[in-house]
Amino acid sequence: MYRSTVHVDVMTVPLPLALIGDTARRTQAAGFSGLLLTETGRTAYLNAAVAAQAAPGLELSTGVAVAFPRSPFVTAATAWELQEATNGKFRLGLGTQVRTHVVRRYGVQFERPGPRLHDYVHAVKACFAAFRTGTLDHHGEFYDLDFITPQWSPGSIDAPDPKVDIAAVNPWMLRMAGEVADGVHVHPLGEPGYLARHVVPNIAAGAQKSNRSPSDLAVIVPVMTIVGDTDEERHNERELARASMSFYASTPNYSFILDEAGFEGTTARLREKQKAGDFKGMAAQITDDHLAVFATESTWDGLADALVAKYAGVATRIVLYNALADAERFERYGEVAQRISAS
Repeated sequence: MYRSTVHVDVMTVPLPLALIGDTARRTQAAGFSGLLLTETGRTAYLNAAVAAQAAPGLELSTGVAVAFPRSPFVTAATAWELQEATNGKFRLGLGTQVRTHVVRRYGVQFERPGPRLHDYVHAVKACFAAFRTGTLDHHGEFYDLDFITPQWSPGSIDAPDPKVDIAAVNPWMLRMAGEVADGVHVHPLGEPGYLARHVVPNIAAGAQKSNRSPSDLAVIVPVMTIVGDTDEERHNERELARASMSFYASTPNYSFILDEAGFEGTTARLREKQKAGDFKGMAAQITDDHLAVFATESTWDGLADALVAKYAGVATRIVLYNALADAERFERYGEVAQRISAS
């Protein structure tokens, strides 16, 4: 599963619609391959639509949009329009979110999220086919779709179907991604050991089940970086990475990643501090040894080589987690992105 070319994207939370166009233009001008939009309090899709108009040719993806609150048809139709708007440069990234958000914030069901997402991806792809053929025919465990008329179809577009990627952490979800999706969004805690132990073999197993090559799937890896030419610069970056990692590593479902990397008990200690509202104490649980494994620390001149050494051969796309920190650093990250994509 060797990857010869690695594209570099910028990650951002969705912004007010009046601001995202400028961010997209800056991303394109700086030399990044694309812009990846997470979904938080604002929707990833509306930001993607504005970005597509502001920066034609920029690759855009949702990383990730929450699947279950939207019907597969609604998601497919939205992705279809964005694929048309970007001339084929949109990737639909989907995820389950967690039970509390899905049930208590969105008000929809969450039972058996893995199998439900498996059916959801098939349903979305069936909708793509229906937009071209006029026939909708999907009958799965969770979704039954078999009605479409011309006035309720966006119709065919002059671009291939959007790629559908899913967020996956545990082995079952990674195998499922390999079987039915076009790519996988790796978790920000996806250090090289986890990629080798879980991501690569499980994607390969899933791809084999559907008679595909693992190289057909995109592996999208967000990376935390600690970069600067002075120790003072890197110190500030370390503290930011420490805080981010303490948030992610406090989730029980991700504890096995830390345990296997040699940091047993980290999640339990983080949760204890979290329950006490001690966020500084949470960050303090993330040691420099944690950062050495889960982040990439470098000078500016060495960052491209450090990221290539760590992720080339597995990652299709590297997503820079904190490139938008400030304007000067953003331009320097763009130079790094260009060096990686050209290597």
